[in-house]
Amino acid sequence: MTSANILNRVERACAQLRHDGHKVTFTAVAAATGLGRTTLYRDPTLRAVVDQHRHRAATSGTLTGLADEIATLRTAVEAIADRVRKHEEQLRRLAADEG
Repeated sequence: MTSANILNRVERACAQLRHDGHKVTFTAVAAATGLGRTTLYRDPTLRAVVDQHRHRAATSGTLTGLADEIATLRTAVEAIADRVRKHEEQLRRLAADEG
C-alpha cells in the first residue's frame, strides 16, 4: 500500500470518528485503519493529521484552534512539497538518462 493510500485511510478514519461523535485518538484511528499506534506516532505526516483532527474537535471555532489548524496544514503542505521536489528530481534524472 502506498503512502498516499495510508494517508487517505487515516484522513477518512479521523473524519468518520468526528462525524460519528467519537473522540479522535491515536488508539481509535489505529483500530479504524488497521495500522499500529506506533506507525501513527512515528510518521510525521500521519501524526499531524491525527493531531489536526484532535485539536479541531477540541478548539473548534476558536482563534487558537484556527492557528493550530494553520500550523498543522503548513506542516502537511511542506511535507508534500518536499516529496514533490524529490519526485521532480527523479524525473529530471530519468529524462537525462534517456536523452
